[in-house]
Amino acid sequence: MFIGKYYHTLESQGRVSLPKKMRDQSDTWVVTRGLDGGLFLYPLNAFESEISKLQESSVTKKNNRDLVRIFSNEAVEVSPDKQGRVALPDYLIEFAGLGKDIVVVGSISKVELWDMKRYHAYAAELENQAEEIAEKYDAE
Repeated sequence: MFIGKYYHTLESQGRVSLPKKMRDQSDTWVVTRGLDGGLFLYPLNAFESEISKLQESSVTKKNNRDLVRIFSNEAVEVSPDKQGRVALPDYLIEFAGLGKDIVVVGSISKVELWDMKRYHAYAAELENQAEEIAEKYDAE
């Protein structure tokens, strides 16, 4: 399980250090474009589980096909180096608008990587809607 918020720096070579608590949970990760403005970083087995769920959906529905493409077409496997850093591809750095200062956040089954300014703007928006979001949540 991934929880918490950590501030890190994106190195000029496109590497970011993962918090020890997170990186120790997997030797191989999959990084892909996320939703809402960041990147998703899954342990390999969790990514395979997510893709499995998507594969069970009907390919006759365009939205299903599109979601599979969003998560898989730009995904890449990465492994932390001895310092716990993973190298992010340029196209994903560009997609997420990652600058030097980034936020690494735990989102239960995955890790999210965000540009710090973008993350804080998004978090402020969520904070203003927290009660409304909680009220609409239905965990059937």
